[in-house]
Amino acid sequence: MNLFTDIRTLVLDAVGALAAEGRLPQGLSTDAVAVEPPRDPGHGDMATNAAMVLAKPAGQNPRAIADALAERLRADPRIQSAEPAGPGFLNLRLAPSVWQGVIRAVLTDPAYGRSTLGQGRRVNVEFVSANPTGPMHVGHTRGAVFGDALARLLAFAGWDVTREYYINDGGAQVDVLARSAYERYREANGLSPEIAEGLYPGDYLVPVGEALKEKYGDTLLDKPESEWLIPVRDIATDAMMGMIREDLALLGVQMDIYSSEKALYGTGRIEEAIDRLRSQGLIYEGILEPPKGKLPEDWEPREQTLFRSTAHGDDVDRPVRKSDGSWTYFAPDIAYHYDKTQRGFDLLIDVFGADHGGYVKRMKAAVSALTNGRVPIEFKLMQLVKLLKNGEPVKMSKRSGNFVTLRDVVEEVGADVTRFAMLTRKNDAPLDFDFDKVLEQSKDNPVFYVQYAHARAQSVLRKAREAGIEVDDPALEGVDLSRLGHEAEIKVAHTLAEWPRLVEIAAKGAEPHRIAFYLYDLASDFHSLWNRGNDDSSLRFLQEGDVDTSRAKIALVRAVAVVIASGLGILGVTPVNEMR
Repeated sequence: MNLFTDIRTLVLDAVGALAAEGRLPQGLSTDAVAVEPPRDPGHGDMATNAAMVLAKPAGQNPRAIADALAERLRADPRIQSAEPAGPGFLNLRLAPSVWQGVIRAVLTDPAYGRSTLGQGRRVNVEFVSANPTGPMHVGHTRGAVFGDALARLLAFAGWDVTREYYINDGGAQVDVLARSAYERYREANGLSPEIAEGLYPGDYLVPVGEALKEKYGDTLLDKPESEWLIPVRDIATDAMMGMIREDLALLGVQMDIYSSEKALYGTGRIEEAIDRLRSQGLIYEGILEPPKGKLPEDWEPREQTLFRSTAHGDDVDRPVRKSDGSWTYFAPDIAYHYDKTQRGFDLLIDVFGADHGGYVKRMKAAVSALTNGRVPIEFKLMQLVKLLKNGEPVKMSKRSGNFVTLRDVVEEVGADVTRFAMLTRKNDAPLDFDFDKVLEQSKDNPVFYVQYAHARAQSVLRKAREAGIEVDDPALEGVDLSRLGHEAEIKVAHTLAEWPRLVEIAAKGAEPHRIAFYLYDLASDFHSLWNRGNDDSSLRFLQEGDVDTSRAKIALVRAVAVVIASGLGILGVTPVNEMR
């Protein structure tokens, strides 16, 4: 059930009836007709723009259309009032029985809120993809939470979702990792490590050095780098990916696929992707213009193999092969995305850090060219997370080895708190993660406020059971919900009715933070109803001596718990039944 969709259908039926009567032209497009909550709740429960968008193609006054629609809609028992407003908007108030029906729908429809928006289409969500050079830090945490919540949201909205991690194990950074691990190997053999500038100094590589000693003893100590670099790199990379997998599991994130950049080299897959572009006349030999602004001291004009990305919306053409014949970092990325398009996905979504902003246009150009525009690709850039503790910033520096890891955060506040807090801002807005605030038990902490609403609902259900009142969903299906008529109760039902619509809005925009915002609003309405019961005994959920009214109120409580649990499931957060 989606009440907004149902009422929109009612409006379109009214438009069709007016056309059948000759009061509107036949064949009018109704694609732009919307039914939404009014900006001012005092104007009604819903508003439609039907008269406004139909006026011009119909060649009629919008107010006249609104009057005619209002007349027809008032005849429906679901519509309590229909009042034209302004130049042609139509404000609707729904009968209390409609809102009561929302509560019943939540209790009887296990799929309440789910959508068929995705229509089973396949979407690949690539996220995290941290370089395998150390444990995940707090910046990776935000991307991991966002990507996983987005995947859950899209699945809830009817997409067939694949979660993917692209291991950047083919570039220079893994050679730096190998050299760093080798110093820890020397340390394990009783020598002083020489952590030169540019190497990774973190203690997390100490176990890797010990593992290298266990496997090779001291046999690598006297060998040149050319002999030990590859085996040390492979062992170090595997160890780092094992650590990253453990970190993701700690956060409740499970990937479907891990793809390796290294696996693209020497297999012909990079060449295949570049040849695909070459066949379209998009690969050529040329010299790029110097960078705009200050000219780098080491810049010199040189011929390179270039991708004509400007033909697909990029600002400049991009090199794919250097003048020395080696591939640029962009070439394997092209091959990797070509591989994804070949796997039959209908949509690609890449979740990157904010420092990848300059990467977006070139990758969009590549995917557009590789698929002839058939497969769209979207990018979600994650802004930085500022850590605060005792009111002071918590500094981190990955290269210095003094950084706050994902594990540090989760072990201090828990995975559920971490996940919810990371989704309290839109992905492209900076986020302050205050260790004190996220554990604070107050309305100002959305994590606590939403969990507290679910726990309160569960406490009502427990007390009802203790009073001998059946509260399981089957027992509540036949409850007389007409006993719920107070404005505070109907307001909660209004918010419950928003859930299916909100899911679709969030899924269309790839914005899981909207789920967190919605849950906060629902929790606020529920807490408000609870608090009003302290002063007005008729609003208390258990009415002594009146089982039927109690069961109706319990049905509302149960509906709130169901939707909160559903929303928390999208966020990857476990609802709590008791606050401790």
